Amino acid sequence: MPDVLTQLKATADASVSTPTWSLRDEDLVECLDAVHAITQAVAALQARLVREIDSRGLAITQHASSTKAWLREHLRISPHAAKRMLELAEALDARPVLAKAVADGLVNTEQAQVIAAALQQLPAEVVGKAEKAMIGRAAEFEPNTLRRYGEGILAYVAPELAEAADAEALERMEARARQTRAFHLTRHGDGRVRLTGWLDEDGAATVNAALDPLCAPRHDVDVRTPAQRRADALVEICDLAMRTEDLPESGGERPHVVVTVSFDLLRLALGVGTLDTGERLSPEQVRRLACDAKIIPAVLGGDGQILDLGRTRRLVSGPLRRALELRDKGCAFPGCDRPPRWCHGHHIVSWADGGPTTLDNSVMLCGYHHRLIHRGHWIVRIAADGMPEFIPPAYVDLERRPRRNTYHRRE
Repeated sequence: MPDVLTQLKATADASVSTPTWSLRDEDLVECLDAVHAITQAVAALQARLVREIDSRGLAITQHASSTKAWLREHLRISPHAAKRMLELAEALDARPVLAKAVADGLVNTEQAQVIAAALQQLPAEVVGKAEKAMIGRAAEFEPNTLRRYGEGILAYVAPELAEAADAEALERMEARARQTRAFHLTRHGDGRVRLTGWLDEDGAATVNAALDPLCAPRHDVDVRTPAQRRADALVEICDLAMRTEDLPESGGERPHVVVTVSFDLLRLALGVGTLDTGERLSPEQVRRLACDAKIIPAVLGGDGQILDLGRTRRLVSGPLRRALELRDKGCAFPGCDRPPRWCHGHHIVSWADGGPTTLDNSVMLCGYHHRLIHRGHWIVRIAADGMPEFIPPAYVDLERRPRRNTYHRRE
């Protein structure tokens, strides 16, 4: 074998140095097919060698902790690649028919691992028939499609066993999903917080059902990516939940966000805020949060001590909120179709600047357009007829003609 492999290596080296630019299109494809077939045959041989090395305990005699660790060090490959190589070797050793199919070029190594994994889930009496069927489909299906075919192979080879097996498999999957569910918020220290976790299928369905209505693009003014829209939708869902009366109390109060900032700096739009978690917010974020929140004036001394904690004042609530909903019927920004329950009460002249909490100084805005207004490009005002109107920036309309939301006024 060593002599044959040396010759194969020399042939491969010669082929690598041959220019490809002069090949015809059909020759390029033919060569690619040939190289792929050779690669799969070599992979089958490699798997046999790895399996023999593992069975002899060669890695242990060379003071490696395992065959996987030895492969990683000896071949200078990643732990994942070493693991996959060892798994393939074990799978082909256990299934001679599958190993021959790989050597004959009927199945590639990725497909072989998919087939081996599928066969492990089947009753012993149907494995041979299922193996033959999946090898036959390998000429048509790439690995992911072949995996899905393998998930339903029992219904093809033994329909009388499929229903009970499917039920058991689903129960195992559901139990595992339920047991491993998790949700993490990880602060990166650069203003971003990473969301990671797992949900079971019914939990994910609930989350999707809640997010989907909020993920659609906002007409032609929405430049957010789909991922950004989903992120905003999650925040909007939580914002809506915090405005309900149904959440459990936290420390004797309904859930809330605490932001500490000097009042004078807030009024001047210069104040950097600090959350109760210790993370900092920009002045724009602070003013937007202050726009539809409980404001608790905290008078701080020079060294930061709280000298006086004022009475909580909700800005837009109760009868005023209901009046605002009746007038605007939802987000008042032109073209937006968000209903009242998804909207904040925005002070046209901010509370920090002395703006009153009145209907004439308030407008309903969804989370997206609330952030947009706080960037300062658009101007909102109450027209002579008592309805809100918006003046676009010059890059949207050179004449800066006022616009209104006509969606909520449709008959």
